[in-house]
Amino acid sequence: MSREFKMRAEKVILQFSCPDKPGILAAVTQFLSKNDAFMTEVSSFSANDTNRFFNRIAFQKNDSKVFDLEDFESRFLKDLKEFDIDCNFYNAEVPCRTVIAVSKYSHCLNDIIHRWEIDALPIDIKAIVSNHDDARSFSEWNKIPYHYLPVSAETKKDQEKLFKDVIKDNNAELVILARYMQILSPEFLSGLTSDCINIHHSFLPGFKGAKPYHQAHERGVKIIGATAHYVTDDLDEGPIIEQDIRRVDHSTSPESMQQSGYDIESSVLLRAVRLYSERRIMLNGIKTVVFN
Repeated sequence: MSREFKMRAEKVILQFSCPDKPGILAAVTQFLSKNDAFMTEVSSFSANDTNRFFNRIAFQKNDSKVFDLEDFESRFLKDLKEFDIDCNFYNAEVPCRTVIAVSKYSHCLNDIIHRWEIDALPIDIKAIVSNHDDARSFSEWNKIPYHYLPVSAETKKDQEKLFKDVIKDNNAELVILARYMQILSPEFLSGLTSDCINIHHSFLPGFKGAKPYHQAHERGVKIIGATAHYVTDDLDEGPIIEQDIRRVDHSTSPESMQQSGYDIESSVLLRAVRLYSERRIMLNGIKTVVFN
């Protein structure tokens, strides 16, 4: 995909945030209207705790021509400089370049690939990375390059470098940890320019680490769940994007919880990836603003 195609767009998504004050949305919509933008979707939120205003606007050219996004963003920031806006303009018709990492359990991976194959998810899967070889046949059947990078204490540093090379070589904007059961090192994350989303097989902030369903069974919980979150240096502490739960009772075994958990994990991660690729997630400190 050429840079020129990315920077010229008929359909655009604008994300912006700024200090909250009267008149922001009116000024933005007036600018768009004056520049022949027909708005098809507008979502906004005022965060009282951080005193910031968040907004997502989808728009397109009135005359079906294209915007030069580089020029458009420059004029947008110049005309609205009084509001101290942080913004991103996206070509809504360019899918999000994505690398997926998986270990042995491939239910989340399978669901994402299926939605991608039927054009129901606006991502472009460039590669799959795994520390196991289990998902190779399914990945290659779908014509997705598969990188088998087995990890041990001795090889972890070198394999993380190769993992990062795959991300850089494919210019990936998003990395999905679809049940990738390796803890990424601070060194790996510190140099990562892509966003990274993980699916945690528990309803965070409870039951972190390994075997959360067994932990939940031992504590006699009445609900189980899954959490999709951004990956940070703090294990399972990144900003939460999406969650879901299912009720259980005293008769539910750890194995039954796990089977139900697979369904929840797949649906929660899929929703998180869709929200990200449709540019519906914005960071508000250690939390997220999600425009469903």
